[in-house]
Amino acid sequence: MQTEPHIQPTHIPDQQSVLCIVGPTGAGKTHLTMSLAEYAKSIGLTLELISMDSALVYRGLDIGSAKPTKAEQVAVQHHLIDILDPTESYSAARFANDAKRLCEEIRARGNIPVVVGGTMLYWRAWAHGLSSLPPANPEIRARLDEQGKEIGWPAMHSELAKVDPLTAARLQPNDSQRVQRALEVYEITGKPMSILLADSPSEDGREGSAIPEWINLVSLEPSDRSRLHQNLEKRFDEMLNSGLLEEVRALRKNPELHADLPAIRSVGYRQVWEYLDGETDLEQMRYRALAATRQLGKRQLTWLRAISGRKTFDPFNPHELKAALEYCKEGLEKQS
Repeated sequence: MQTEPHIQPTHIPDQQSVLCIVGPTGAGKTHLTMSLAEYAKSIGLTLELISMDSALVYRGLDIGSAKPTKAEQVAVQHHLIDILDPTESYSAARFANDAKRLCEEIRARGNIPVVVGGTMLYWRAWAHGLSSLPPANPEIRARLDEQGKEIGWPAMHSELAKVDPLTAARLQPNDSQRVQRALEVYEITGKPMSILLADSPSEDGREGSAIPEWINLVSLEPSDRSRLHQNLEKRFDEMLNSGLLEEVRALRKNPELHADLPAIRSVGYRQVWEYLDGETDLEQMRYRALAATRQLGKRQLTWLRAISGRKTFDPFNPHELKAALEYCKEGLEKQS
């Protein structure tokens, strides 16, 4: 993992605010955005979408990431999709810089940028900046990897709780990537990651933070959690029927890919990879993938609800979904 450099919050003077559409996985962000793009076209405006999604950056991760279809990408220009091989890594800091640059380039073309996605760490970096953390130490990281394989990541999570209980409390015991990073930071600096991040509390972007004036944040937040879970279950089954297993088998033919890469740790891909390794059966794989997807949605909603000033709409309520589209349309009309 690369160092996340301190990013100064971006200010875009004398410009309309940037529309950002967020929400948990499966909330209907793509549908809303494509409807908005169609409306924009009808009034002579052109939208360009900036993906705020940590899985969509990878080539070859199409089915399991619910990547916009080729037809959708032809109809509306998308950015930050298929920009990396799955052997590479992407960071919140890189997203923040890319998003800032793309907003400027899109406006220079006379078009309107819309940021859409649910990777909230990317949101924090773009909107508020990130506190500086030390660069990765290969020796410490390799040792932690070996220790994690030996005693298991829940046990490593317990070790983290002894030195950094605040960070441990917000991480899942099996989140090996983040648990490893938190332990690594503690070993390098002698300070808990929670303390280092708290050095700039106004830039945290989680604890009731306000939205920067240059962002118009629209959040799709389903009120019916059980319905969301049903939709996610249906979507994952459709992914399986559409060839998710075959997609991961194709990825596994690349000898440089392995289970510890950020791309393969993506929800769904990690569980299918374990299944193809023989660690689980098909039923267990499906159960674990759905559980991980639900946990992801829960974390996204928790993060969103801590952001004050966001415009919230329930995508499962037809009247509110229509209101969300109308609200976004009004924002576009102000720029026409």
